[in-house]
Amino acid sequence: MTTDNTVAIIGLGYVGLPLAVAFGHGGVPVIGIELSATKVAELKAGRSYIPDVPASDIAALVQTGLLRPTNDYDDIRQADAIFICVPTPYDAAKAPDLSFIISAAESIAPRLHAGQLIVLQSTTYPGTTDEVVRPILERTGLKAGADFDLAFSPERIDPGNTKFNAINTPKVVGGVTAQATQRAADLLRRIGAPVEIVSSARAAEMTKLLENIFRSVNIALVNELALLCERMGLDVWEVIRAASTKPFGFMPFYPGPGVGGHCIPIDPLYLSWKAREYDFHTNFIDLAAEVNESMPYHVVDLVSQGLSGRGQGLKGSRVLVLGVAFKRDIDDARNSPAERVIELLLRRGVNVSYHDAFVPKFTVGPDVFQPEKLALESVALTDVVVEQADCVLIVTGHSQLDYARIIDHAALVVDSCNVTVKLAANQNKIVRLGASNNP
Repeated sequence: MTTDNTVAIIGLGYVGLPLAVAFGHGGVPVIGIELSATKVAELKAGRSYIPDVPASDIAALVQTGLLRPTNDYDDIRQADAIFICVPTPYDAAKAPDLSFIISAAESIAPRLHAGQLIVLQSTTYPGTTDEVVRPILERTGLKAGADFDLAFSPERIDPGNTKFNAINTPKVVGGVTAQATQRAADLLRRIGAPVEIVSSARAAEMTKLLENIFRSVNIALVNELALLCERMGLDVWEVIRAASTKPFGFMPFYPGPGVGGHCIPIDPLYLSWKAREYDFHTNFIDLAAEVNESMPYHVVDLVSQGLSGRGQGLKGSRVLVLGVAFKRDIDDARNSPAERVIELLLRRGVNVSYHDAFVPKFTVGPDVFQPEKLALESVALTDVVVEQADCVLIVTGHSQLDYARIIDHAALVVDSCNVTVKLAANQNKIVRLGASNNP
């Protein structure tokens, strides 16, 4: 059995950097490949740009040589195993964009040598490892399973999760050969996490999609129920809370302004796209995506409804958006529903500003909703700023905000994430998503 003593990780972002630290803590030297010279400099200086990764961990690993950040791909020649941890977005038509995976594989190929293990971690559709990465690597004349090993092990990073991380979250591994599977599993066990072996790279790729499609579908269910509860004069949050008292057969999911992050908005689309190759239409999955994608439109309608109740139109109004990160108490704004909400408000002639202490700068567009790229900066959340807004729209309910004080100074609050429910004294100012909304 090959002993893998040095690991290279391509892409030191939300997935790659925690993995690098996990291997370092396990005593495995890591060569971190990151194209951003700024990020490489930060890491070499012992600083972290990922909130979930303490700077003290980076500094200690860099100092001991267990983490060596670089932007030189030639350094991967020294690695026994190479992990690909690059983004997998979608394009404007919401088809998979594998350009980062392809680029990584093409950068590995001229430096690939016999005996290396390549592990793809980027979320993607079933078949990517075999049909995209393998052919690129085999152009060298080296063959997977004979000269090098190739496997897939999906990332399971949950930004902001203080309980589960790269070290204690179980790993799933599937290789293009049994040897590759076992080798990747043995290496990942050195991190300290349990490893679940599946029969193939395709099975491992599908596992990751199932995990996030499960969440997408259930979020869509409660989003749809939230719309119905509004119409029926019910409070969906109360209903979910009551249903959650059942100790079996129920798992709570919560409505909101849409879904964000790198996984839930994207993964279902990857599978739907691939399924069409098999003359299969993922109607259930597509319907869930349709419901979730409709929520920013509904949030804007709630703003319009709230302003209308005060004799004011949406056009020309001033809306202060609170929170543009894709979830509470993190700095990750990838695919945040706030982007579409802000774009829709701008299209309807609204003067939009935002506050998010975790995301000091936020960009919307360019796309069909906002043709020109627009860079926004977080404004200070002063009483005056709140008072000057015709509506305060809570998109992401960061826990450090004083919502009672905000409501005291606001003319109108639209709450899309239920952070104001306990502020009963001010409910006449509040329109809540999923409630009867009759202030």
